[in-house]
Amino acid sequence: MSSLGRPPLDGLKRQLLRARDHRSQGAAGAADNFVRETFTLERGAARLKAREWFEKFPKAAYWTQVESWRQLPDERIEFTMRRLPTAD
Repeated sequence: MSSLGRPPLDGLKRQLLRARDHRSQGAAGAADNFVRETFTLERGAARLKAREWFEKFPKAAYWTQVESWRQLPDERIEFTMRRLPTAD
């Protein structure tokens, strides 16, 4: 039986650092070029706002989507809409 040492981890370290750097740039909005806007509205108003975004920025052209949402204790909805800045 051969006793091999541990493989070098330099490649893994570089990959992790690149991923962390990419995520930190994404949080600032520089890496992915999406336009994001966060809203906090009553449920009915939240639905209307999301529909407004989909009508103004069609999903097929702008990749519009509800990126995240949550219901707050006061029954309001907090959500983030995401779209490309322009349609190509």
